[in-house]
Amino acid sequence: MAGSPLVPERLEARVRGLVQGVGFRWFVVREAARLGLLGWVANGPDGAVSVVAEGPPEALDVFAAALAEGPSGAHVRGVDLRRGPASGRFSRFEVRAGEHGGD
Repeated sequence: MAGSPLVPERLEARVRGLVQGVGFRWFVVREAARLGLLGWVANGPDGAVSVVAEGPPEALDVFAAALAEGPSGAHVRGVDLRRGPASGRFSRFEVRAGEHGGD
């Protein structure tokens, strides 16, 4: 059943703005840990930050709001979001190299 707290979902996000060099990835890692999410975050070559997170839908809603706000020092201009079913492939939340192409 979609939207059920027992059925994990996947959130893919691309965060645009002043989001590199301001601690954004570590902010994302802390938020993911606080919310019990699994996945990854990486800087993109275009200056954006890419995020993939899996977990309960309600936690992903809170996470998406945090991505739109960012840490102090960041200036988020926009967040492109996509939701879908979780892959179940992650065992933790990690920072990945900027050249990482996905999972």
